[in-house]
Amino acid sequence: MSRHTRGMIQFMPDGTEKQINPFTGTEVWFIPERKNRPIYTHIPVKTEKIEKKDPEDYCNFCPAQYFNTPPEKARVIFQDGHYIYHDRVNPEDIFSGHAEFRRIPNLFEIVTINYWKRNFTYRLSKLNRNWKERYLSTDIGRNHALSVINLKLKYSGYKEDDIKSIMPSEKFELADAFFGGGHELVISKRHYIENAKYTSQLASSGELSTKEHFQYFIFTLKAIKDIYDNNRYVRYVAVYQNWLKEAGASFDHLHKQLVALDEWGVSLEREIDKAYKQPNIYNEAAANYASYNNFVVCENDYAMAFIDIGHRHPTIAIYSKSTNCRPDEHTAEELRGFSDVVHAIHKATGSQISCNEEWYFMPRDCTVPIPWHIMIKWRINIAAGFEGGTKIYVNSMSLKELRDTLVPRLFELRTEGKIAWMNIAEECPVKPNSLKYYKRGIL
Repeated sequence: MSRHTRGMIQFMPDGTEKQINPFTGTEVWFIPERKNRPIYTHIPVKTEKIEKKDPEDYCNFCPAQYFNTPPEKARVIFQDGHYIYHDRVNPEDIFSGHAEFRRIPNLFEIVTINYWKRNFTYRLSKLNRNWKERYLSTDIGRNHALSVINLKLKYSGYKEDDIKSIMPSEKFELADAFFGGGHELVISKRHYIENAKYTSQLASSGELSTKEHFQYFIFTLKAIKDIYDNNRYVRYVAVYQNWLKEAGASFDHLHKQLVALDEWGVSLEREIDKAYKQPNIYNEAAANYASYNNFVVCENDYAMAFIDIGHRHPTIAIYSKSTNCRPDEHTAEELRGFSDVVHAIHKATGSQISCNEEWYFMPRDCTVPIPWHIMIKWRINIAAGFEGGTKIYVNSMSLKELRDTLVPRLFELRTEGKIAWMNIAEECPVKPNSLKYYKRGIL
């Protein structure tokens, strides 16, 4: 074992695990007396029957509520056995069919369009400016934009009389956030699974088919590229998914979020700095370390998933094995293989566990190779004052418990044909240095 990876886990006689994350330095303890929450594969006790609605209208992300959200930047439809992409959707086409996935602006941006305008003199690109003019040139488009702006102002604390007093021209200036902002949502079609009877039967990532999940991936990558292409000041696009309210979701309706940033963020900067100083660190401290300690849960030719150490919540890491470091540089086969492993972990997790999906990849202005990797974090434990004061975080599941919870479920799902075929647990080849990112640029 490398000198860089010694001491990352300390096993105490009473069963306590003390973990140090090699990239962030986060200290995490697992204490046996703090019990874990199991995977849910059945109907929970606390659930209600639902009234069947077609189209669904259970929240503002549902197909019946398209006009409750800002204009669509893009959508994917399934027609004649093919997925078809439509960019900058016209208002009269929004209800022409049910989109498999939709890409819309976030009504309440984290990094607002005013941030870009005031700090960088950002203006809408020609493409987005033309789309805005075209959208607002029709009655249906103007009414849609105004209704969403009025709703946003209401949620922002404006009184009804104040909203009415704002001139339409001012409101249409606010609509720049809809047509060229940098905080977006990629929303899946379904709120509940098909033929659902109970409120617990939500359509999570794992409830997508492998083919649908791959399209979800592809559509998200198209969104990243489009953000880059239309705002030259963007250095990185943060991609994440909050599943269920405990993980920060506003609606229990599957969606990813993308936030354009003018910096990498301190966490990614630290990772890149470590990779610069120790180019093979992602193998030594992540993939190899997981292999040597039997933490790998599944693997195919393109990606591997393993239990990761030193996180506040039980965490599964999925790493691309490709020499390509940025998502848009991956081949179609690499993308599909990576998507299949991520989907398998979501499917094994189930729809009842709150979780975050976090993406990490090489920024476009970075020269240090790092592998594209995704963390899936189960939000099953609540932070306490002890953690804030000591910066020692208490995780409710041991590394082995998390592994031993996932592995039988993966075998079961593979047998049922509900995930793509892949090696599981002891079947995995777990070859040393299987992540090939460090070979980037080497002929």
